[in-house]
Amino acid sequence: MENRLQVFTQEEMTRIHDSAMEILRDVGVAFHEPEALETFKQHGAKVAGDVVRLDEKMVTAAIAKAPSRFHLTARDPQRSVWIGEHDFVLVPGYGAPFIITPEGEQRLGTLEDYNNFCRLVQTSKHLDMNGFLMVEPSDRPPENAHLDMLFSSLTLCDRPFMGSPLSRQASRDAIELAAIAFGGRNKIAENPVMLPIISVLTPLQYSQEMAGALIDFARAGQPILVASAVMAGSSGPVTLAGVLALQNAEVLAGLTLAQLVRPGVPFIYGATSCPIDMQTGALAIGAVENAVLVSATAQMAGFYNLPARSGGALTDAHFPDIQAGMESAMSLFTAIGCGINFVLHACGILGSFMEMSFEKFLVDEELCGMAKKMHQPIDLSDDAIDLPMIREVGIGGQYLTQPKTFQLCRTEFFIPELIKRQSYDSWKGAGKKRLDQNASEVLTQRLARYEKPDLDPAIARDLAKFVAKRKG
Repeated sequence: MENRLQVFTQEEMTRIHDSAMEILRDVGVAFHEPEALETFKQHGAKVAGDVVRLDEKMVTAAIAKAPSRFHLTARDPQRSVWIGEHDFVLVPGYGAPFIITPEGEQRLGTLEDYNNFCRLVQTSKHLDMNGFLMVEPSDRPPENAHLDMLFSSLTLCDRPFMGSPLSRQASRDAIELAAIAFGGRNKIAENPVMLPIISVLTPLQYSQEMAGALIDFARAGQPILVASAVMAGSSGPVTLAGVLALQNAEVLAGLTLAQLVRPGVPFIYGATSCPIDMQTGALAIGAVENAVLVSATAQMAGFYNLPARSGGALTDAHFPDIQAGMESAMSLFTAIGCGINFVLHACGILGSFMEMSFEKFLVDEELCGMAKKMHQPIDLSDDAIDLPMIREVGIGGQYLTQPKTFQLCRTEFFIPELIKRQSYDSWKGAGKKRLDQNASEVLTQRLARYEKPDLDPAIARDLAKFVAKRKG
């Protein structure tokens, strides 16, 4: 079978690796965090000012320590997940300051919006993890908004979740809250429960906040996800080959620091690199080149035997319209089909990461279900083929009333909730509703059905007490 997306040869991946090693050796990476610089110094790296230069021996030793697959424990053990190798998770959108209303208006996000996204994740049939910063709560002070979001993530949903890397204090708060919820720091170190996104300040820099968060989460035994977001033609080279070399150097620098802090800590090779629109200068996350880079990122993660991360249902559209559907489907199906293990932004993102939409969240969620179904292997057992039934029906017969059809009619095919397959007259009689309008109706029903998951009252009190104390 031919894979029409470019599959790199071992020689081509080695060339990307060698280019990254030259960047790390000759140019280096700036870490604006004294503890990071001291850690590198203690292990023999060349440090001049804020710039760290790494040799290939140190980097390859770090790669060898990181596992190819790891487990995240949920409050409900049945919802724990594996990440890496053949296992992948779908995670909602991240980082948007705005909400797009059903009328197409942009408004600032609130904590109640964040809480409603937690409720949707909890009731989802297709998402595997809760996120963090699904929308920025503008009604909370920026210096402690992370406390409210983490509290909501832990109390409104019982799936694995994402920690806060927004500051050194925020990362420590996330670790402390997780320790309260899961029985102590030793427990979460032995059985990780969350992971942060450590964003690279491209080109070739780690901010003080992100480097500090990386150190704290790694020290606490929580998996590290480093994300390089090279903007081709702006913060990085205009060629995709140059982007791959640069992002590889950035990610491997973070991997090396994580393994120096805690050898063996799980690590996800992440990237959301994409081009800029050369007519407007805007970030183009819905561009076809993004899908190409997703495939390349998955292959480079495989080259190092590491779990891979990319974006999911990405779009530059500002409304869940045809453009949003085209771009989101292309990006999501490429990520899952190419072997990405951590698919962030699987639901809800609009406007180049700037907006979230409840309606698009539900549409994307259905797309996630379709993608999962598409990648389930076909059962080729004797019972599934069922030659006796085919012989019995024979030539010109029908299968609609066969017992097996009745037995499997609700499980064999993916049954959509939003997508309608009515006749024109039925569609017209029901009000000629668009997909986003169907999603608005389902949203109301989903939130009405939500039930808060069980949590030990003593733990809930301790979590609330910690948040109140930190705010005070």
